[in-house]
Amino acid sequence: MNKIVEERTKRTQWYREARFGMFIHWGLYAIPARGEWLRSVEQLTKEAYEPLKDEFAAENYNPKEWAKLAKEAGMKYAVLTAKHHDGYCLFDSKLTDFKSTNSPCGRDLVREFLEAFRAEGIKVGLYYSVIDWRHPDFPHYGDMHHPMRNHPECSNENRNFDNYLEYMFGQIRELLTDYGKLDVMWFDFSYGDMKCDTWKAKELIEMVRSIQPDVIIDNRLEGSGEDAGSIRTLDPTPYSGDFASPEQMIPPEGIRDVAGNPIPWEACITLNNHWGYAAHDHHYKTAEMVVHMLVECVSKGGNLLLNVGPNAKGEIPEESVAILKEVGVWMKKNGKSIYGCGYAELPKPEWGRYTRNGNLLYAHVMEPQVGAVCLENMAGRVEKMRLLADNSEIKETHYWNLKEYDKNAFFFFNPYAADCYPLPDEKDTVVEIYLKEE
Repeated sequence: MNKIVEERTKRTQWYREARFGMFIHWGLYAIPARGEWLRSVEQLTKEAYEPLKDEFAAENYNPKEWAKLAKEAGMKYAVLTAKHHDGYCLFDSKLTDFKSTNSPCGRDLVREFLEAFRAEGIKVGLYYSVIDWRHPDFPHYGDMHHPMRNHPECSNENRNFDNYLEYMFGQIRELLTDYGKLDVMWFDFSYGDMKCDTWKAKELIEMVRSIQPDVIIDNRLEGSGEDAGSIRTLDPTPYSGDFASPEQMIPPEGIRDVAGNPIPWEACITLNNHWGYAAHDHHYKTAEMVVHMLVECVSKGGNLLLNVGPNAKGEIPEESVAILKEVGVWMKKNGKSIYGCGYAELPKPEWGRYTRNGNLLYAHVMEPQVGAVCLENMAGRVEKMRLLADNSEIKETHYWNLKEYDKNAFFFFNPYAADCYPLPDEKDTVVEIYLKEE
């Protein structure tokens, strides 16, 4: 095995067992409340955007409540935006005055987040944007995303990108040295020519590993939501990352390398339609949809990193809280079919999905069935079955109308009924199947 792949496999063991995490996008953009890309989308000048720092009070910020919510939802890790593209820092960086400790809140929001989530036994990660629309030496005019991209008066002629890289490296070093052990470092993002050597990615990874060798890193120093980069190859670069990060979608068959070997990955997906708080956006995914997304990710060998966007006061929206608590009820009963599970290496069944952990196969029945639930080509392979929610026995059936389909195994939820409607759990009824040793 390639050394880079071998080390990646070792570092990501906890991550591949955790399967479910919370992403938190929070910053000044919560005040105008039109999403975290506001400054770029509306091409706001620095002078128009920067005064927001003088309003950011975060008066109701209580990360202990956030952490309790994440734990109740069944999440095992969480990632907070320490600095987004606008350059505003939620930590007390010594390299800038554009930070939360210089705003009315006067608090190191990152430190409080890390302490609260660690106290709940949740792994912690920090998101850091390697692009920065505020820094004077970051390209302005003509850059694909910079708010001043269409302003020739913002020429790049006298900008020194090396100065920006020194600043970027310095802030990342602060996060890695001043805030205790981090479990995830989530860099965002590369585009066009702004990738790999542009970020001095090899040197950056060497610095990260010299300070925190066990931290796991995403793939976006060379990739993005559009391109996974060399992590899919058999010869990944040193900065290829420990996991791939598809965005706002779940890959059709999961993510494997060119030889078919599974690669660690997570789908980062918003709970509504925005990452940062958007006051008008009430288009929330239901708890049932979140469960289905999570199961789909795990069935394809991946994780779900589900985003919430707190408002300017530091409150996670009520709709988000209610959905996550409802997901938590399902997870409390069925988490065994998520944690530590992955590919079943079986075709997707018509009624839902499979996840698997060794000899334990989990049938996630999401659609009511006319007749028995069919376990295709599994005749003779089932030792016993239990409803995961309460461990009650599910018996394999040999009902009269199934005899000509003898290559398959079948079961009913109700042994005295001839169909599987309604399902015991309408979101996803999970049957734990003990497979016979082969």
